Amino acid sequence: MLSQNQIKHITSLKSKKFREEYRQFIAEGHKLVTDLMESPFSFSGIYASAEWIVGNLKAIQARNIPSFETTPREMERISALSNPSNVLAVLEIPSPSPGPSPVGEGKGVGLSLALDDIRDPGNMGTIIRTADWFGIGTIICSGSCVDLYNPKVVQATMGSITRVRVFYEDLEKYLAEIKGPAPIYGAFLEGEDLYTATLSAGGIILIGNEAHGISPALEKLVTRKISIPSYGKAESLNASVAAAVICAEFRRRTKE
Repeated sequence: MLSQNQIKHITSLKSKKFREEYRQFIAEGHKLVTDLMESPFSFSGIYASAEWIVGNLKAIQARNIPSFETTPREMERISALSNPSNVLAVLEIPSPSPGPSPVGEGKGVGLSLALDDIRDPGNMGTIIRTADWFGIGTIICSGSCVDLYNPKVVQATMGSITRVRVFYEDLEKYLAEIKGPAPIYGAFLEGEDLYTATLSAGGIILIGNEAHGISPALEKLVTRKISIPSYGKAESLNASVAAAVICAEFRRRTKE
């Protein structure tokens, strides 16, 4: 049985304020937790059904992770999901690391994503998962983007949070520095047709806010405006869908 203090602490991590205070976040579900157990992330504890703990005891012991048997009722209280799973983990948020060099580490400029004011947790998590699928290992976010460790973001990554590096930077300053060494592609409703434009193997793909697109300050730094052609009457595409379409076309036609 969990103590009231344990329940209070875990539920507090649904709030960014307390995630920042305790430097911890939560992750739920068998696949996500087992993926994290194979990553460098440090665990504070695992809260799970007796069956889950027994079935994963070897991995738990290998990482020396404290585990706590949890009842279904307790899982309902601590879970951030509408349908709680049988396992929840509390993990340590890594110390912030310096942002990536604009020109890489002597290996030329790779392909990265930059996110301008992405607010929806599902979009953020899906974009991270999309980057992982297409082998894009770095995402640079503006400070106004949703928190990486928001439970809904973590859940939507489906484990890709362990493989994609996500940085929060002053995006205007960062893009100003990278503008010379690498092209900056911006997604706009009016721009070069993505399917006929010349695309480079490296550079930055900038995705804008769900409602307002790319901000005027960052638009000035875009060197190539690209657009996904429309064949219907929808006004726009979801930000995560647009990111997936653009990444797919870059990978289809270019090689690093």
